[in-house]
Amino acid sequence: MSYSPPSSAVPFTLNVSDKDFSEFRQLLQLSRIGPLTWEGKQDDRRFGVTHQWLTEAKDYWLNKYNWRAQEMHINSFSNYKMAIQDEVGGDLSVHFVGMFSEKKDAIPIVLMHGWPGSFLEFLPMLGLVRGKYSPSNLPYHLVVPSLPGYTLSSGGPLDRDWSMDDTARVIDKVMKNLGFNKYIAQGGDVGSFVGRLLATDYDSCAALHLNFTRIAELPDANEPGLSEAQKKGVARAKHWRETGMAYAMEHGSRPSTISLVLSSNPLALLAWIGEKMLEWTDDDPSLDTILTNVSLYWFTQGFPRSIYPYRKLIYGPRAEPPYVQKPLGFSWFPMELGPMIKSLAEKQGNMVFYRKHEKGGHFAALEQPKELLEDVEDFVKAAWKV
Repeated sequence: MSYSPPSSAVPFTLNVSDKDFSEFRQLLQLSRIGPLTWEGKQDDRRFGVTHQWLTEAKDYWLNKYNWRAQEMHINSFSNYKMAIQDEVGGDLSVHFVGMFSEKKDAIPIVLMHGWPGSFLEFLPMLGLVRGKYSPSNLPYHLVVPSLPGYTLSSGGPLDRDWSMDDTARVIDKVMKNLGFNKYIAQGGDVGSFVGRLLATDYDSCAALHLNFTRIAELPDANEPGLSEAQKKGVARAKHWRETGMAYAMEHGSRPSTISLVLSSNPLALLAWIGEKMLEWTDDDPSLDTILTNVSLYWFTQGFPRSIYPYRKLIYGPRAEPPYVQKPLGFSWFPMELGPMIKSLAEKQGNMVFYRKHEKGGHFAALEQPKELLEDVEDFVKAAWKV
């Protein structure tokens, strides 16, 4: 018999109410852009988003951007919500996009985003899958969740903290509820940390592919033996650690303050998230892409619930991640925030796949969907043991 999702996976259609949309437009229209400053006038963005960029983005958001068209595109994929009974979080609702195969031997893969991303990052990749395969010959079951706390998934309880360990437990439950007692995890950013927890703590996670990994101690950029690409990667990572971490320290140390600030104004949220989508990519994403992600965060009130991992990531021990005994794969996109140098990455686990790319950055699935899809497929061939 071919696979079909269980009744616990309830089909979901994204539809922001007319009332919420109208209130958003009114608030955006009334939102004031701050005064022009020397820093804001610079056109190289070394001080953050520019006055001109935010002014033009606001105008486009109000007068040209079409949220309803983006909703239709999102809903062209199969969206679901699943109720999860969690011993810590209580009653949770987890959203995911599912692309399921009719093949009996299809391989389940969970694809996980990070901050300030969302499940939207993977839609270009799923579009390629949809064009390449039909349900009858699709080799995989693809599950793209909104991680707990992010956008369309509910957050943790109000009476205790929520950790990435909690998120890993919930994602494992989602996969098992779908009937997948053995699966592969793939992730970047926060999704990479959740993936490591799945691979090290859960027998059901059979293998792990990452497009981000933390290198606790970076080598010297002039160290003999490093290639030019590796030297550039190390220099970029060190520069980012020196000049680009203020946001993360705010997330980790004063999450309540920044959450209340950014939840009060869509233009503020655009500046905060838009900066990262511009700075962490190889080529600037389209304005429609940025605005759709920020709009999703706004309509779901997703920002306050999405930054809980930073308390551990920034103020926890900066040790090398635990060794992964299961098959492990890496894809290094050159504008990633940390250089995934092969000699360092292979110390982190049982590496069976490694590939370095010439283009792409932090949002690999969004920026280079064809390349990441090929990497995942090649990794599966090397890692999946029936």
